[in-house]
Amino acid sequence: MPTNFTVVPVEGRADGDGAEVAGREETPGPAEEDGEPASPGPGDGTPREISPFINNVEMERESYYEGKNMALFEEEMDSNPMVSSLLNKLATYTNLSQGVVEHEEDEDSRRREAKAPRMGTFIGVYLPCLQNILGVILFLRLTWIVGAAGVLESFLIVAMCCTCTMLTAISMSAIATNGVVPAGGSYYMISRSLGPEFGGAVGLCFYLGTTFAGAMYILGTIEIFLTYISPSAAIFQAEGAGGEAAAMLHNMRVYGSCTLVLMAVVVFVGVKYVNKLALVFLACVVLSILAIYAGVIKTAFDPPDIPVCLLGNRTLSRRSFNVCAKVEVISNGTVTTALWGLFCNGSSLSAACDEYFVQNNVTEVQGIPGVASGVFLDNLWGTYSDKGAFVEKKGVPSVPVPEEGRPSGMPYVLTDIMTYFTLLVGIYFPSVTGIMAGSNRSGDLKDAQKSIPTGTILAIVTTSFIYLSCIVLFGACIEGVVLRDKFGEALQGNLVIGMLAWPSPWVIVIGSFFSTCGAGLQSLTGAPRLLQAIARDGIVPFLQVFGHGKANGEPTWALLLTALICETGILIASLDAVAPILSMFFLMCYMFVNLACAVQTLLRTPNWRPRFKYYHWTLSFLGMSLCLALMFICSWYYALFAMLIAGCIYKYIEYRGAEKEWGDGIRGLSLNAARYALLRVEHGPPHTKNWRPQVLVMLNLDAEQCVKHPRLLSFTSQLKAGKGLTIVGSVLEGTYLDKHAEAQRAEENIRALMGAEKTKGFCQLVVSSNLRDGTSHLIQSAGLGGMKHNTVLMAWPKSWKQADNPFSWKNFVDTVRDTTAAQQALLVAKNIDMFPQNQERFSEGNIDVWWIVHDGGMLMLLPFLLCQHKVWRKCRMRIFTVAQVDDNSIQMKKDLQTFLYHLRISAEVEVVEMVENDISAFTYEKTLMMEQRSQMLKQMQLSKTEREREAQLIHDRNTASHTMATARTQAPSTPDRVQMTWTKEKLIAEKHRNKDPGASGFKDLFSLKPEWGNLDQSNVRRMHTAVKLNGVVLSKSQDAQLVLLNMPGPPRNRQGDENYMEFLEVLTEGLNRVLLVRGGGREVITIYS
Repeated sequence: MPTNFTVVPVEGRADGDGAEVAGREETPGPAEEDGEPASPGPGDGTPREISPFINNVEMERESYYEGKNMALFEEEMDSNPMVSSLLNKLATYTNLSQGVVEHEEDEDSRRREAKAPRMGTFIGVYLPCLQNILGVILFLRLTWIVGAAGVLESFLIVAMCCTCTMLTAISMSAIATNGVVPAGGSYYMISRSLGPEFGGAVGLCFYLGTTFAGAMYILGTIEIFLTYISPSAAIFQAEGAGGEAAAMLHNMRVYGSCTLVLMAVVVFVGVKYVNKLALVFLACVVLSILAIYAGVIKTAFDPPDIPVCLLGNRTLSRRSFNVCAKVEVISNGTVTTALWGLFCNGSSLSAACDEYFVQNNVTEVQGIPGVASGVFLDNLWGTYSDKGAFVEKKGVPSVPVPEEGRPSGMPYVLTDIMTYFTLLVGIYFPSVTGIMAGSNRSGDLKDAQKSIPTGTILAIVTTSFIYLSCIVLFGACIEGVVLRDKFGEALQGNLVIGMLAWPSPWVIVIGSFFSTCGAGLQSLTGAPRLLQAIARDGIVPFLQVFGHGKANGEPTWALLLTALICETGILIASLDAVAPILSMFFLMCYMFVNLACAVQTLLRTPNWRPRFKYYHWTLSFLGMSLCLALMFICSWYYALFAMLIAGCIYKYIEYRGAEKEWGDGIRGLSLNAARYALLRVEHGPPHTKNWRPQVLVMLNLDAEQCVKHPRLLSFTSQLKAGKGLTIVGSVLEGTYLDKHAEAQRAEENIRALMGAEKTKGFCQLVVSSNLRDGTSHLIQSAGLGGMKHNTVLMAWPKSWKQADNPFSWKNFVDTVRDTTAAQQALLVAKNIDMFPQNQERFSEGNIDVWWIVHDGGMLMLLPFLLCQHKVWRKCRMRIFTVAQVDDNSIQMKKDLQTFLYHLRISAEVEVVEMVENDISAFTYEKTLMMEQRSQMLKQMQLSKTEREREAQLIHDRNTASHTMATARTQAPSTPDRVQMTWTKEKLIAEKHRNKDPGASGFKDLFSLKPEWGNLDQSNVRRMHTAVKLNGVVLSKSQDAQLVLLNMPGPPRNRQGDENYMEFLEVLTEGLNRVLLVRGGGREVITIYS
C-alpha cells in the first residue's frame, strides 16, 4: 500500500525572504571551513553508519547557519542532513555494485551511461533469461532423455527441475525487490542476505558452476561440429572395434582446448563484441525452436521418409551401408549387399555369417512416423539399459542366439553409458539454469524491482512450456529406437532433432552450433566478473589478486583462472559427465537463495519489505528442500563433494576472512536463536553434570589502557578450550562522559588481546567512580539471563604491600566477599606472569592439588579441564590431602582413590600427616610483623604529623624486636598444643586456656619477647596454620608446574582484612605458580552418569 506524503512549508520570519528559505532547504548540508574536520555532535560521539544519504552533505557552514527556522537542530546538522538534501541524494543515487569498480565509473562513461536508454523487462530480463535457459541440452540430449526415461518419467524430470527454478525465481524476486538492487546479481543478493560466509561460499560455488557451464557449452559446440557438421575433421581415428568412443573423447579434448583459447582471447580483447553477438545467438535459438514446432506440425499430415534398419529387433547403424537388406536383385541376379559383408566373412552367399544375422530378418521402420502414428503409447514408459547394450525395438520378432562373445565390427547401435533415472536428472538440470541472467544485469535496468520478477518468471514459464511440450511431441512423433540413438547413427549420423525440424536439418545443426558457442562466450564473460566481485569484496583473502585487471576494469587474472578451471572440464571431455558437476553448484546456489528468502521472512526483519508480494516462506522452504533433494538425486557423491567445498570455504572465511557487517539474515537468525536459547536456560541453575566454569576474567589496565597481565587471558583459554562462557571485564575509574573515548580504546585493546590469545568470549568494560564499585557492578550484572558467569578469575594484587597503593588489598578482599555473597567460585592466580603462554608445551611435570576442605569439587575439576589443553596435556595430576592425629591416613587414601575412580579422574593420591606441635617463635614473629604492618596501613589515612608520630613508634618497636631476636632460642615444648585444624569444641577450650594467665608454656615463650604476649591469639593460630601448611606444600610441590590450593575466606570482622592478605601471602610463599580456589557453595562434580 503506497504511503501518501504531505509537504508542509515552514513559515519564515515576518521580515524574511521566502526565496532564501527555499534555497536553504535545498542545500545538501554543511562542510567544514578550511578543510577542518567536522566536530562530533552531541551524544555518544560515535560515528554514524556510512551511507549515500548520511554524512555525505556539502555546503558552506556560514550559509547554512544563516536561517533560523531549523536552529533547534543546527548542532546535529553535520550528521543528520535536512530531508530536502536526503531526497536529493535519493534522486541521484547510482546503483553501482559495492566492491566492484568498473571502467564505467569514469566521468565520460558515466555521462554516456546517463544518456543511454535503460533496458526494460523484455530486452533486459526476458530475452537474456530465455537465451541462457534454452541451450545445448535441448538440442543434443532431450530426445535421448525421452527415449531412455519414457514420456512420463521425462515429464516428471522436467516438471521437478522447472518447479525448482520457479520456486527459486519467486524467492529471488522477493530478495531483488527488497530495496535498490546494485549490480552484482545473485552473489550480491546471497551475500547481503546471508552474510559474508554464506555469500562467499555460495558465490564461489556459483562461479564454479558458471565456469563448468562454459566447459559444457564448449563441449556441446565441438560435439555438434565433429558429429554432425564435419566428421572428417577428426584428428584421432578409431583403432579397432570399440575405439570410436575413446577417439571421440581425444578429439573433444583437442578441439575443446583450442576453442577455449580462442574464446578466451575474444573475451579478453573486447566484451562488447560478445554483447553485440548475443542477439544473433538468441535469434539462432528462437529459429531452431520454431523449426522444431513447424516440423512437428508437418509430420501430422506429411511424415518424412526416414527409414531405420533393424536386424531382428536390434537397431543398425547406417553409417557404413545404404541398402537395408541382406541381398538385392540386380539384372535378374542375386547379389549380397554391403550389410552382408559386415556380418559375413565374404561377399559370396556361401560365406560364414554371424549366427544372429542368419537367424533374423532385416526390416525397415519409419524413424519419424508422425504425430498421428500412435507411437506415443510405445514411448510412454522408460527403457533403461546398461552400457554397451543393444538399442532394441519392442514388439519386433527376434530369434535369440547364445552370445559367444560379441564379434567386433558389427554395425549395431549400442548405448554408450548406463542409463537410470537419477543420472538423467543430473544431465538434464543444466538446461533449466540461467534464471539469474536478468538479476545479473540489474544495474542496466530501467526499473529493476519491476523487471526482474516479471521477466524472470515469464522466461521460466515460457521455457517450461517449451520443454514440456517438446517431451510430449518427441514421444508422439519419433520412433523409440531413434530417440535412444544418442548420436543419430541409425539416421546416417544426422542429428535426431534436426531430422524432425522443418524446412531442413541444417537449421537446427547450425542454430544449435551458434547458440552453444554464444552460451560458452557468455559464461566466459560472466564468470570472471563474478570472481572479481568476490575478490574485491575482500571476504576471501587468497582471492585478492583476482580483483585486479586491465586499466579499464576488465578482469584479466580472473579470466585466466576461469580458463584454467574450464580446461579441467574440457579434459573430462564428456558432456554427460560434466553436466552433473555444474548441476551441483547451481543447485547449491539456488538452495541458498531460497534459504535467504525463508530466513528473512521468518525473522520478520524490519528491513524486509519486498515490493514483490507473491512469496511465502513455505514456498522458499519447499524450493530449498527440492534443491537439496535434486542434488542427492543427481549424484550423492557429487552432492557431498560440493557441500564439502562450500563448507571449507565457509569455515575459511569465518576464520581468515575480512569482518563484514552487511545486516545479513544469518546475523538476525543468530540473534533469534540466542534469544530462544537464553529463554530456555533461564529457569534454574544447571545440573551438576552440565556445570562448567563460566568465567568472568577481571583485568587490570595501565595508564595507556593496555592490559597489565595478558597471561590471565592465556590461562583462561587453556582452562576453557573455547567451551562455555567467557566474559572479560575491566573497570575504568572516572565518569562515562569524560572517559568514553578511553573506554572505547581500552575495549579495542582488550578485544585485540583476546584475538591474539584465541580467547573466545565477550568484553565488558565499566566506567565507575571508583574501582571497588565498578568491580562489584561487574560481578553482579555481567552476562545475560542464564548466560551468566559462575566463576571469577583474577590476578593476585602484588602491589598490596606498597604504601602508594593502600586500597588494592581492600578492593581484593571486598571482591572475595562479593563473590562469596553472589555464590560464585573464585580463582586467584598468583605469579600470573610466570604462567605459560598458549604456544608453550610442558613435556613433563605435575599439577598438584592440595585438598584441605571440600567446597564443591572445584579443585578436582579444574586440573582435569586444564589437562585437555595442549599446554598441560602431558602433566600428571597429584592430589594431596591432610590428615590430623585422630585420622586414619591409610583408610583416607583408600577412600580418596575410590572417590577419584568413581569420578573417572586419573591422579596420584597422597595423604600428608600434620603432626601437632607448639606454635613456633617464628610464627609469633611473623604475626608481630603482620600486626605492625596492619597498624602502618591503617595510619595511611592520618594527617602528616600523625603519620610521622606513628611511624616513629613503629620504628622504635621494630628496633627493640630486632635486639631481642638475637637472643631468641627454641621455645620448650609444652603439654598444651595448638591444633592444626580447629573444631568448635577445641576452639572454645583454647580460648579459655589463653585467658588463663598461669599457662606456664606461654609464660616461658613470652619471656623471650614481651611483645608476643600482647598479640591477638586468633591471629597467632591462623598464622600458625599458614606457616605449617606452607612448609608442607613446599616440601611436596616445590617443583610442580601448578599448585591448586583451597583459598580460606576473609574474616567476618572487617578490621582484620589486611591480616587476611598476610595469611594468604605466607600460605603461598615460595611457590612459582599458584591458583587459589574458592568454591561457589554448590557441587560442581558428580560420580553419577
